[in-house]
Amino acid sequence: MITAAALAFLASVCAVGAWRLVRARWTYRAPHVAIVLWQALGVTWGLAGTGALLAYALEPYGRGVLHGLGAFAASAVEGGYGPRGPYDLPRIFALIAGLTAFTVLVVVLLAAGLQTFRARRRHRTLLSLIAREDPGVPGVHVVDHPGAAAYCVPGLRSQVVVSEGALKLLSPDELHAVLAHESAHVRERHDLVLLPFAALRRALPWSRTVRDAQHEVALLVEMAADDAARRSCSPRRLATALLRFGTAGAVPAPHGALGAVSPSSAVMARVQRLVSPGPRLPRRFRYGVVVFSVTLTASAPLLWLVPH
Repeated sequence: MITAAALAFLASVCAVGAWRLVRARWTYRAPHVAIVLWQALGVTWGLAGTGALLAYALEPYGRGVLHGLGAFAASAVEGGYGPRGPYDLPRIFALIAGLTAFTVLVVVLLAAGLQTFRARRRHRTLLSLIAREDPGVPGVHVVDHPGAAAYCVPGLRSQVVVSEGALKLLSPDELHAVLAHESAHVRERHDLVLLPFAALRRALPWSRTVRDAQHEVALLVEMAADDAARRSCSPRRLATALLRFGTAGAVPAPHGALGAVSPSSAVMARVQRLVSPGPRLPRRFRYGVVVFSVTLTASAPLLWLVPH
């Protein structure tokens, strides 16, 4: 019962931590560090929540969650009796609930990834038909569309796309800043950061905390790309480009792509930190958050292995 209680406590800590982190604003000063913490909270919450149910259900075997599942399967095949006799009803319910929840999380994650992969493949096929090369922006696919659009299609064959409307709207410096932003999305694989939260939103569409967490991580991803872009361009040029996109009514990025501007990207918050960046968080605080995140992520798998 100690392992089940520890996992339940860990899941509660992650839920409360996510609720508090949504309202925190230090995350804007270190988006990369905050993204690591968000990932740790999400992974640990899923493993701890399902693990608590399974640990309670398999406690009579005294072998931990992973080895307990094997022992349960063996005893079920042999005669359907546990080490203490017939299975009691609460533990059967806990086992079914834990396995169902874990399966749902895994299936939803795989389904979201597959849907995104298919959407990107279709869009790449479409780009091969309608996009063109422009000597002014080498390596970028240009689409003849009057609306302002700039986005990337991540993956092994990543592509950066801009519309003709964006080329006319932005100055050369602003265009360079936007392309640097999109290149950062591709290089840092921000699509993989967003995928688990999109899957969690599908699994728990009624949860306000999950919805807020998804929006917050999406904003932090955009801020992380802004920070990467500002190393090679003027932050003010990127800020003015974002404002131009906002006033021109930017075309949203297609499914599976990451755009410079989206409805959930909180453009004004990004512009404010580009124009008037706050002080960086102390190094020891940033390192402390990373160490805490790694420890938190490792805790749930370890508890799955610990004998009861």
